[in-house]
Amino acid sequence: MAALLQRITVSPRQCGGRPCIRGMRIRVSDVLDLFVAGLSAEQILEELPDLEMDDLKAALKYAARKLNHPVLVA
Repeated sequence: MAALLQRITVSPRQCGGRPCIRGMRIRVSDVLDLFVAGLSAEQILEELPDLEMDDLKAALKYAARKLNHPVLVA
């Protein structure tokens, strides 16, 4: 599973420091937006042929990890 997350790169000089897929200018948020728009994984791969299925899995895993943090209630 950790190998998936290595596909996500963050560079301050690329896409404003937003997380991207394998150093390309395809942001994790772009992939998530396509899922939200109703595209299947296969359709996303057709739209963005530079991506691989593991890139889509990595984007979802990255998003899940970012959202899975404790919330302190005072």
